Amino acid sequence: MKDKEEIFLCAICNIESGTCNEDCKFCTQSVKYKADINRYKRKDIDQIVKEAIQAKKNKAIGFCLVTAGKGLTDKRLEFVCQAARAVKKEKLGLKIIACNGTASLEQLKELKKVGVDNYNHNLETSRDFYPSIVTTHTWDDRYQTCLNAKEAGLKLVCGGIFGLGETQEDRVSMLESIASLDPMNVPINFFHPNEALPLVKNSISKQEAFDLITLARKMVPNAHKIMIAGGREVMFGDEQYECLNRGANSVVIGDYLTTAGKTAEDDIKEIEAHGFTIAKQCDAKQ
Repeated sequence: MKDKEEIFLCAICNIESGTCNEDCKFCTQSVKYKADINRYKRKDIDQIVKEAIQAKKNKAIGFCLVTAGKGLTDKRLEFVCQAARAVKKEKLGLKIIACNGTASLEQLKELKKVGVDNYNHNLETSRDFYPSIVTTHTWDDRYQTCLNAKEAGLKLVCGGIFGLGETQEDRVSMLESIASLDPMNVPINFFHPNEALPLVKNSISKQEAFDLITLARKMVPNAHKIMIAGGREVMFGDEQYECLNRGANSVVIGDYLTTAGKTAEDDIKEIEAHGFTIAKQCDAKQ
């Protein structure tokens, strides 16, 4: 782990929201569950650029372009490339991360060409438990996409979500699979219940969640960042920054895909109050 005192910040930009036809039981982006969220096909490019500029002002190093849907269609690929070019043109110094579902090697090479630095594709859970929460595509599809991203020359961001009803064996299995991919960053998410979803509650306790962060750091020791992402506010409440003493060294700031987060100003203030500093650049060697 890099110097404990340095925390890396990342911001998410939901550039296509709530249009997914998959049936992931934990995700409000699916049209099947009719969750009360903002749904739109394409976010305006100027708005994406404005959010990137704000992310830079908020001390973020990474800026993630996220789309709903199983994976990269030709039109979606074109849109993500357009957005990435527009952000790169601003010369903000942000690492551009794309998170667009399953993708072929050729599609990922196109993202690399336009300046995308990293590709984020989470395994979500273990291979064995996956069919219990998703039936419209396979875990193997996800794993192959991660391999494709690395072959395309993109740095891999790969994590998962806890609290879906999985066993401890499933959690260990997922982390073993993540470690086998040797990702640069590992985002750790915690299930955020929504009344529209088939899953009605988060199945883990706060202490179990803390222990899972420590376990992730132990089991994926080569990761440059263990990132605390979606669900941290609901999972930990006022103790969320204790995650930084348990092995995490990165935080998603601002809003998530369909849920609101704390303000970046509040996060930065709290992180610094807990004795950490905000990283100014990413120097991962992977």
